[in-house]
Amino acid sequence: MELQQLRYVLAVAEERNFTRAAAKTHVVQSALSHQIKALEHELGVQLFARTSRRVELTDAGAAFLPAARATLDAADRAIAEAVSTTGDLRGRLMIGAIPTVTTVDITAALGAFHRAHPKVEIGLTTGSSLDFVEAIRSSVMDVAVLGLPEEVEPTGVASEVLAREKLVAVVGPGHRLAGRRRLRMTDLVEETFVDFPASSPGRAQSDGAFLAAGLTRTIAFEVMSTDVMLDLVAQDLAVALLAPDLVPAGCGLSAVPVIGGPSRVEYLAWSAFNPSPAALAFLDILRTTSAVEENHL
Repeated sequence: MELQQLRYVLAVAEERNFTRAAAKTHVVQSALSHQIKALEHELGVQLFARTSRRVELTDAGAAFLPAARATLDAADRAIAEAVSTTGDLRGRLMIGAIPTVTTVDITAALGAFHRAHPKVEIGLTTGSSLDFVEAIRSSVMDVAVLGLPEEVEPTGVASEVLAREKLVAVVGPGHRLAGRRRLRMTDLVEETFVDFPASSPGRAQSDGAFLAAGLTRTIAFEVMSTDVMLDLVAQDLAVALLAPDLVPAGCGLSAVPVIGGPSRVEYLAWSAFNPSPAALAFLDILRTTSAVEENHL
């Protein structure tokens, strides 16, 4: 069994099409088909069900895929680490970032990293902090910026505290609370809120604050985009609880501190077991632009 055969299998599984898989792996279709048939013959099982119009994984193919992907990842990692000893980084760098990052400029850091290490393939995704932690543990992701409630710490990964922030109530220009210098939690109980989806870490910090105060609230809008949140607030459809730096200056919205309100901790996280050379190099770039408090777990 050859590594290139595994790459062909993964390409067909992802593309569900032999022609597109051949183009993706830069090989003629006949050669790709021949290599997959040879691998199926060696294994004694059929990996794909094929017709003239459809290509699907068989049960054997679905069972084969995770180990094949892990084998390729390990091989790519071995090559990248060997080459990194010469100072020439290669391989892949996968970054995760919550939608509410305020402490680091991820895109600027990625740009600097790319200029310094152009042979490393870079990927970036936004999403949930807890999903990112699991992805780092599973070696699917290299580095992530997390946002968690004060009482929750990332476990099973290495991490650094980037910032501890008190969330503010964001209200529209014509809102009854817009002129207030500060608010109490009880001032907000009759408001309609926009927040992150239920059970997400971004939502948990606000839910926890209301629960601790013995209060309930109405959440009419659940979105992942802070831009959409701010647009809803600007239309006087809802109130939001966000980090202060997420409210642009001059936008007409009011960001009012909340006594006893929710807070969050923004973390930088990476593998505690065996971070890749590319991950370590990216962390170095981030550290040149942000002061971090070490908190290795």
